[in-house]
Amino acid sequence: MNSNDLTKEYTNGEVTIVWKNGLCKHAAECVKNNPDVFKPKEKPWIIAENSTTEKIIETIKKCPSGALTYFINNETTT
Repeated sequence: MNSNDLTKEYTNGEVTIVWKNGLCKHAAECVKNNPDVFKPKEKPWIIAENSTTEKIIETIKKCPSGALTYFINNETTT
């Protein structure tokens, strides 16, 4: 596996953040706009539980490289 083509997913239960390291240009818009979630000096560096779904989506939309995307988790009810 090429380490430049990693895709990782992180969730807060409502939304899943998808990060593709090969696309990341390190503009740090995610860190500037939502430092509670995006912490590049920590592992894991994305802690989705630290923010609301709305703020996560707003932050991801500011990613200039497209390295961050998201999807809303499907909820199944019984």
